[in-house]
Amino acid sequence: MSTFKVLTRDEVSENNQAIFDNLKKALGFVPNLYATYANSDTALENYLNFANAKTTLSAKEKEVVNLAVSQVNDCIYCLSAHTAIGKMNGFNDEQILELRAGKASFDSKLNALAQLAKNVTENRGRTDEKVLENYFAAGYTKANLIDTISLVGDKTISNYIHSTTQVPVDFPVAPSL
Repeated sequence: MSTFKVLTRDEVSENNQAIFDNLKKALGFVPNLYATYANSDTALENYLNFANAKTTLSAKEKEVVNLAVSQVNDCIYCLSAHTAIGKMNGFNDEQILELRAGKASFDSKLNALAQLAKNVTENRGRTDEKVLENYFAAGYTKANLIDTISLVGDKTISNYIHSTTQVPVDFPVAPSL
């Protein structure tokens, strides 16, 4: 397999250099996975636009989806990053482990969301009817469903990029389930 090194600012296009500068200002560093997107002159910008697009889901709900999807796809990079982000959004270690398993005993609405995200990912979009009924019964709408499935796709892209490139994880490594 070809080895992917983490690109530096000097090794990327001007457009990506500007994005690196913005990421450094906002986050304090450029995450290795984002630097990997920068192997393409367009992918990093496209991904960030998609990932930061308006949604009907809250930041906390997005982390529920990100954690469940990344667990199904066995992406240690995204599990590690979203464990850190999940904590910033108010989840504790125990809750994060539950969300990764596709459940949330501590919140019935988030439980329905976690189950749906896990089910959609495992079944590649062929969602189990009972899981979908529970999602709607928990108060989610059709708009939320489309946004949830879009987020599953967003996270799957990053999961696949890391699984293929295996760039180093630059977040505290998430524990195993």
